[in-house]
Amino acid sequence: MNDIVSSNLVLRVGIITVSDRSSAGLRPDASGPALEGLITTRGWKVVRRLTVPDEVTAIKKALIHWTGSGDLDVILTTGGTGFSPRDVTPEATQAVIERAAPGLAEAMRQASLRITPHAMLSRSVAGIRGRTLIVNLPGSPKAAAENLDVIMPVLPHAVQLLREDPRSEAGHQPR
Repeated sequence: MNDIVSSNLVLRVGIITVSDRSSAGLRPDASGPALEGLITTRGWKVVRRLTVPDEVTAIKKALIHWTGSGDLDVILTTGGTGFSPRDVTPEATQAVIERAAPGLAEAMRQASLRITPHAMLSRSVAGIRGRTLIVNLPGSPKAAAENLDVIMPVLPHAVQLLREDPRSEAGHQPR
């Protein structure tokens, strides 16, 4: 599926909220809706949303299933990226990605450091499985949105490259 609107790429996004409490119905998910709001302002589509507990197996299962579906360009996870013993999203993500994309996580941490020194405690990772980009975001709605905002400008180009779209190199100038 090649969603092009007026030469702007429409990204197909999935959001996985990783939270024991939200998955058990004990607390409403605030981060997933915050991310969805930001995504839709760009004209991109949120195709899937899911909430899973802080368990490596559940996170891996969702990531593998979603990347194999072929209907998503980007999967954003929110939650489980800190120092708590239950924070296992990066481990689950690293177990399923085929190629790392460390520049995305580095850019998010660098931008977040301008806001809070706690950004140093982020263990977020990003990588590629098949033709899908997976990015871990923090669990707080504010931090998740701030981090997504940092990488949003490069996501369309990343997706063009993953789709092997010939237009992906159109803006590159030889030196």
